[in-house]
Amino acid sequence: MSEITAPANDNEKNIAVITHITGIFFSIFPGLIVWLLKKDESPYLGEQAREALNFQITLLIAYVVSGILVVILVGFLLIWLVWVANIIFSIIAAIAASKGENYRYPFSLRLIN
Repeated sequence: MSEITAPANDNEKNIAVITHITGIFFSIFPGLIVWLLKKDESPYLGEQAREALNFQITLLIAYVVSGILVVILVGFLLIWLVWVANIIFSIIAAIAASKGENYRYPFSLRLIN
């Protein structure tokens, strides 16, 4: 996790909250859009969008694996667990972002650096 030199302003906090929450509904797209547009402009937004993007990519991989495992009936449980984890961790991340804190998702692959 990189160090942020200046605290995040209210606008940056709001964008970070929206990025984390909308990931629940739109998968990788909110994190990708914010990361591409704001990574050079705001270190805080760049880091939070990258975290959201990495988490959503991890979930996408988990959904694909769960979908394949549906054949042996284990996938139904895994899909449900991945969905619940998405909601819980995205809400926790949004709460942390609303306070201006840096949040790192647990169990997330760090694919985008």
